[in-house]
Amino acid sequence: MAICFDAADAHWRVAPLPGFSRDQKDWLTRGGSLTAHLRTLGAVAVRVTRETVAMPWADEHAALDIASRAPVWVREVVLSVDGTPFVAAHSIAPLAASMGVWQAMRRLRTRPLAELLYSDSSVARSALVSRRLTARHPLYRLAAREIGAAHPQALVARRSVFERHGAPLMVTECMLPALWAHLASCAAGMSAGHEMQRSHVREHGRPLEHTASRAHPLHSPHPAPRETRNEGAA
Repeated sequence: MAICFDAADAHWRVAPLPGFSRDQKDWLTRGGSLTAHLRTLGAVAVRVTRETVAMPWADEHAALDIASRAPVWVREVVLSVDGTPFVAAHSIAPLAASMGVWQAMRRLRTRPLAELLYSDSSVARSALVSRRLTARHPLYRLAAREIGAAHPQALVARRSVFERHGAPLMVTECMLPALWAHLASCAAGMSAGHEMQRSHVREHGRPLEHTASRAHPLHSPHPAPRETRNEGAA
């Protein structure tokens, strides 16, 4: 299905910046539901931080093909994994669309927007685009509330436009430092496990095995008697 709206501009690019890490390039370009991807890391909770009528940001109205002062419905949430904020999301739709085609987004409460976007075959999605955010961008300031005292110089975010019956809804997702720290910790744990196994091979000449795999079946000191066949039985 062709989509009329384009989330890219001079700053939002389809190809992630070369300086992004491997994990960042991976998560900035993953298709499908971000909530579903986060669920592979732990229990996901959605906390709504703002729902209101507002004006689009300077880099948003062109993507939706609306006037710079046209009101939009705004939904902002934080996605946490096992209680730790991993993503700050900012979604907008033209005000008229939020009371028509996209009116369901006003009734989501703490349910993820993904339930609305990925359960309807009439919804099309633009290409994912990404960029680096500095403190000058409003999404950085939104995300910074969830980070704590030590704010990084820049954050990374992605966005795309969903279209249903000609009406756009744009979702922008800012990944927080805790997500990258979690992925790095998981990678370090896997690397440590592989190094332990390699070390065992060097020392003992064979890979580590599960205890059960080394267990031998118990042998009875007296073998069971063999069955005898009664040749005369019918």
